[in-house]
Order: sequence, then structure tokens, then C-alpha cells
Amino acid sequence: MIEINLLPGTTSKPRRGGGGGGGVDFAGAAASLVSGVKDPFLLGAAGSALLSAVLIALMFWYQRGQTQDVNRQLDVAIADSTRYTAVIREKRRAEAERDSVVRQVELIKSFDSKRFVWPHLMDEVSRALPPYTWLTTVQQTNNMTAAAPQNAPPADGKKPGLPEVDSTAVPRVRMKIVGNTVDIQALTRFMKLLEASPFIENVQLEKSSIVLIDGKEVTEFTLTASYQEPDPSAIKTVPVSLAVR
Repeated sequence: MIEINLLPGTTSKPRRGGGGGGGVDFAGAAASLVSGVKDPFLLGAAGSALLSAVLIALMFWYQRGQTQDVNRQLDVAIADSTRYTAVIREKRRAEAERDSVVRQVELIKSFDSKRFVWPHLMDEVSRALPPYTWLTTVQQTNNMTAAAPQNAPPADGKKPGLPEVDSTAVPRVRMKIVGNTVDIQALTRFMKLLEASPFIENVQLEKSSIVLIDGKEVTEFTLTASYQEPDPSAIKTVPVSLAVR
């Protein structure tokens, strides 16, 4: 039987199978679109663009994670620096005080080592003095207090500390001995005994001359010598005892 539609503008729509819904067939549309593209370069470009977008998204996610880790580490480092700043400041202050005390002690030791210089010298000169010989002058000819070396200023601009002091350095004292003798051989013996002393070195005869004392001719001599640091075995210590009444 043949049906003819005589009404204009109306057409009969074919019925869809599978439930009669009004959904869109995306798979069919994609298939038709791909089948319509025949250029392989266009397909490659589209694939490259898609791959680039995926890689950019992955890199952005990775970089954001790394940035968050670095920020956390920076926060921890700042907190540690703030917490230990006071500790480091106190440590440096304690070290500066310790160095100052050590240098002051070394300076005191250096001064203390000078106390027994002249007692030893006078004792050795008295022991070496031969008979018929007497002294008129024993004096020091150089400055015993030497200037302590100064430290170079630090590079960081901080205030320099005390000068470095070597407590083991004994001051080098030079002295002049003036005396008279009636025997020229006694002068030679006196010089040899002084040179043999562990506390005296560089004994030199500066001059000698004949002078009149109480109408008698005597030999007036002038000697120069230096103090030397003795060997520790030459120094003897004895206990000091005081009588209690």
C-alpha cells in the first residue's frame, strides 16, 4: 500500500532502533571525522600537540611538587638559623673571653720570668770574682722590656685581641762590668769563669788601662756580657723554710 503526504513541510522521520532515545553517537562522529582526514602530516601534528600538552601538564605538576619541597626546606632552615643564632653568638663571646684570659696569663708569665734574671747574674758575677779584684759598676746597657708584637688586624673588621706573647722567651739582658784588679791574670781568670757560667755568655773585654788608686797602679777593666737562658738541669730549687718563734 502506498501512502502519499499531501501536507507541505512535513516529512516522515525514520525510526531509530535500540530504544528510540535522542542521544548523540560520539563514536560514530569520531570515526567519520577520522575517516574524513586523509593527510598523515595533519594526524602527526595533532598527535604531537596532544603529547606536548600531556608533557607540559606532567612537568608543571612535578615542578610544583619540587617548589613545595624547597619551600618547606627553606622554612626549616630559617627556623634553625633563628634558633641557633643566639647559641653561636654566646659561643663566640665565650671563645673571645677564653683567648683574652689565655693571652693575659701568658703575658703575666713573661713578666714573671724576669724576676730571677738579675739575682742569677749577680750571684754568678760574685762567684766568679777572683781575689785582689773588686768591681765598681755593674749595670744594664739595654732596655729589658721589649715591645710585644701586635697581631695583624682581622679581615672581618673586629677589634683585635691582645698581643701574642711567648712566655718561654727570657729577655736578653746585656750588662757592663767595670772593676779593678792588681793582677792581670786575675782578669783573665774572671772572664773565663764568667763565660763558663750557664747564665752568662758573650763575655768581651771592652777596654783596660792602668790607673792610680791611693798611689798604686792597678788595672781598670770594662767587660760586656749577656744573659742567656740556662739549661733546666742547671737550675736547682730548694724549699724555703721560715723559723717560727
